[in-house]
Formats: sequence, C-alpha cells, structure tokens
Amino acid sequence: MTTGGIIVAAGSSTRMGGVDKLLQTVGGRPLITHSIAQFAAHQRIDALVVVASEANMEAMRTLAAGFTGTNVVPGGERRRDSVLRGLEALGGCDIVVVHDGARPLVTPELITAAIDGALEVGAALCAVPVSDTVKRGDAFGLVWCTVAREDLWLAQTPQAFRADILRRAHAAHDTDATDDATLVELIEEPVRLVMGRRENIKVTTPDDLALVEALMAARGYTAS
Repeated sequence: MTTGGIIVAAGSSTRMGGVDKLLQTVGGRPLITHSIAQFAAHQRIDALVVVASEANMEAMRTLAAGFTGTNVVPGGERRRDSVLRGLEALGGCDIVVVHDGARPLVTPELITAAIDGALEVGAALCAVPVSDTVKRGDAFGLVWCTVAREDLWLAQTPQAFRADILRRAHAAHDTDATDDATLVELIEEPVRLVMGRRENIKVTTPDDLALVEALMAARGYTAS
C-alpha cells in the first residue's frame, strides 16, 4: 500500500493585491514550504508532487529541491485540472492525499486522519462543524431564511482518496469543483468526514497572512 501527496500550488492569488501568496514569508520561510515540509516528513507519504503555476514554476522547483523526493509539475486551467496532473505524475499510488498549499498550518495528525478515513471508506476530508448562525440571503441583500447548522461542516484539506476512486471521479464528469470530495460525491461514493482544526485556515487575503503569523507565534512555532 503506497500513498502519494499532491500539494496544489497553481492558483492565481487574485485577492492578494498582485503578489503570489504561496511565496510570501510567514513563520520565517515561504508559505508553501510549510505544507511541503509536513508532507515530505510524514512517514506514510511515499511520493510527493507540487503542482505549480507557470508563473511560480521556477520558484517552486527551487523550494522543492530542499525536500528529497518532491517533484514539481505544471498545473492546469482549473483546480481540478491541476489535481489531475498531480495524479498523473504520482503514477501507481494506492492512496492519494490532496492538500491546498495555501493552508500552511496542516499537521501530521490531519494528514494521518485523512489517510485513515480513506482506508476506511475510500474517501475522506478534514472538516470542522459550523459554529455560527447561518443566514441565506436574496438578490437584494435581505435575509431569506436561517439555515439549520446542525449537519453543516466547513470543508478543508487534506482530503484523501483511494486512487482508483479519485481517477474515476475525475473521468466521470467535467464539472468544475472547489474540492475533490465534490467530484467523488457526484459518482455516489461515500466520503468520510474527519475532524479538522479551525486554525487550518486557507490564506486568501493579506489579512490571513497576519493571522497565520499570530497562530504560529501562539504555538511557539520556529522555522527549521
């Protein structure tokens, strides 16, 4: 049983004011290297692929060179296209773990939980229960209704899959999707929810970088 990791790093960082968030320094080193380091050091990850954009390809190759066995490949137009290219680069792995490079606070425990969930039912994603009151609005900016939150979860990565299920999900539909679990749901395969961490945030705006710095400082994090 072999397990491969795919770190998606091919986004355009459109809400970062013209800078590539993955290359911004946070916790003493480029943001993307936090995710690469956690996956490269994980005892159950046998192969690792970083999927980069055309604009950051050379920078990603330079950073990945510091982590043995990490390959960098070009991404596609959509997120799902980038994941598929990573999947193709991994070759014959039995389990595939997909992670957004913009989530630098991923932990070994989250990676392990996702893998164990995929081994149990075939697919799994880290997620946290919704804790706030949820409102649905209309086109005029008025509240339409309040949505019951009891069964609602906020999806995160890492997400893990049996490779054959993930390949079948990508082949079955060309529908765009913000995560791979959505594609697996479309082929009616079960997906296990495993408990994520609220601090496992996805960096989207400059304010998120400051939040990650604060979270790292609170945890006494130091770059190795």
